[in-house]
Amino acid sequence: MRWMVALLVALVALLVFLQDRLWDGEGGRDSVAALEQRVQQQARENEGLQQRNDALSAEVEDLKSGEAAVEDRARSELGMIRPGETFYRVVEPDPATPADPDPVPQ
Repeated sequence: MRWMVALLVALVALLVFLQDRLWDGEGGRDSVAALEQRVQQQARENEGLQQRNDALSAEVEDLKSGEAAVEDRARSELGMIRPGETFYRVVEPDPATPADPDPVPQ
């Protein structure tokens, strides 16, 4: 009978030890929650990068397929014009400085 009580105490102690490791040990519920959060964060980051890649792929295909896209990019980013065209630049005055400053009294 004593050995059964000792066995029962040993099994309960083992159960408590294993439960503690399950809940609070490495690979326990806190670790799993942290890993799930990291996985969700990585999934959001991957989604953003995938959208960026899709946009860049579409731009590459557009540049490969037509001259209009290349011409548009050359005009907007490089300031290029076609032969025979006249380029006009409109410069608006800076609103921070008055157009006719008041003379300083002497």
